[in-house]
Amino acid sequence: MKITQKNVDDLTLVVTLNIGKEDYAEKKKDILKKFRRDADIKGFRKGMAPVSLIEKMHGHSAMLDAVNGVISDGLNNYITENKLNIIGEPLPNESEQKPIDWEKDEEFSVSFDLALAPKFELSLTSEDKIPYYEVEISEKEREQYVSNLRKQFGTLENTESVEEDDFIIADLVQEENRVEGTYIALRSITDASAKEQFIGKKSGDSFEIDVNKTFENETDRAAMLKVKKEELEGLSPIYTVVIQEVKRFKDAEENQEFYDRVFGPGSVNSKDEFDAKITERMQGEYEQESDYRFMLDARDSLIEKAAIALPEEFLKRWLFTANEGKFTMEEIEKDFGLFLKDFRWQLIRQGITREQKLTVTREDLLDHARKVANYQFAMYGLNNAPQDQIDKYAESLLANEKEGRRIYEKVEEDLVLGYVRSVITLDKKSISPEKLRELTN
Repeated sequence: MKITQKNVDDLTLVVTLNIGKEDYAEKKKDILKKFRRDADIKGFRKGMAPVSLIEKMHGHSAMLDAVNGVISDGLNNYITENKLNIIGEPLPNESEQKPIDWEKDEEFSVSFDLALAPKFELSLTSEDKIPYYEVEISEKEREQYVSNLRKQFGTLENTESVEEDDFIIADLVQEENRVEGTYIALRSITDASAKEQFIGKKSGDSFEIDVNKTFENETDRAAMLKVKKEELEGLSPIYTVVIQEVKRFKDAEENQEFYDRVFGPGSVNSKDEFDAKITERMQGEYEQESDYRFMLDARDSLIEKAAIALPEEFLKRWLFTANEGKFTMEEIEKDFGLFLKDFRWQLIRQGITREQKLTVTREDLLDHARKVANYQFAMYGLNNAPQDQIDKYAESLLANEKEGRRIYEKVEEDLVLGYVRSVITLDKKSISPEKLRELTN
C-alpha cells in the first residue's frame, strides 16, 4: 500500500491511501474463513461448505470489510508513525477523492482530510495582569443573609385567621364529592378578588369558589382536586371550601437550635461565634463567584495572548459529521464562535498542564466530587449530611462517565488557574456583590 501526503496549509493536509489487491487479500481470506466456519447451509455439514460457494455468497461483503479494515489500520498507523497530532477525526476528502466502483474495482484510492493541532507559545510572567474582584460585605448584606437563613429554617405554625401569605388545609366539597385535606398556598392565587375570599377566614369557615378562576394553573388545580390534568375539563368549577387549619410561616428564631441547624451541633455556641461563621461563609461563597469571574477573565486574556489559529472550515465539517446530523450547518454556524473559544481554552489548558507537569490525582478528583455532593445535599436541605454518605455519593459521581469527565475537566482547570495565579499579577479590585453578579451574568 502506498500512502502520500499533501499539505494544504499549515494546519490541514490530505492523506491518500492507494490500496492494491495484495493489501487486502489476506484479510478477505480470513473473513471468508469465518463465514465458512459459521455457515449452516442445507446439504453440507456446518463449517464444511465449499469455499467457492462461500465466495459466491459473501465474497463482495468480505472484500468491503477487508478494504475498510486496511484503510482504518493504514491511516491510524500513518498518523502514529509520523507523529501527527491531529484534532477531530479524519474526514473523507470532498475534492480530490476519485470515484470508486465498489462492485468492479479491485484497486482503490481513498483520500482523507486531516487537521493538525496548532502549535502556539504562551509565556506568562508577572508583567501579565488579570483583574481579580474582591467582594466587600456590608452589614446590610450580612443581615439580609441571616434573614434568608431564618426563612430557610423557618416552620409552619397554626394561626387563627387567614392573611395574604398564609397556607390553609381545607376540604373541597361539591355535592357528594369531597376532596379532603388539600393544601392551598395563598401566594399562588394571582387573581386579587379570588384571594380576597380567603382573607380573614378561620378554621371551620366555609365559602364557595370558582376553582378555574382561583387556581389558573391547570397543574396546580389538578393537584388541589387530586385528579389527573386531563380530567379537569369535565368538572364543574364551583366548590365549597371548608377550612380545617390555617398555617403561617414563621422565621426561625436566632437561638442555639438555629445555630445547630445551620452549622451542625456544637459548632457555634454564641452570637459572636455565629456572626463570625456567617461572615466566613459569605466570604467563601463570594470568593467562589470571584474565582469564577477570574476564570472568565483569565481565559479571555490567555486566548488573546496565545492567538491560536484553527482550521475553522475543517472543524465545522467535523462537528457536523461527529454529531451525525443532529445539528444543521446553520445551527453550527450560529454557535461556532463559542465553540472556537472553548476549543482554544481547552488547548491552552492542556498545553499548560503538559508543560508545567501538572498532575490530576484521584484525591483531587474525590475532593472536588465531595464538594459537588455537599452542594447537592444542601440543595435538598441536608446541610450537614454524614461524611460516609457524602463519600459514597462522591464515588458514584466519579463512576458516572459524564459526571466523572466533567469533574476531571474542572479539577484540571483549577490546577491550571492556580498556576496562572502564581505567575501573573492579580489586579485586585473591590466590588459589591451586585456589581460582581452583573459581571458574571
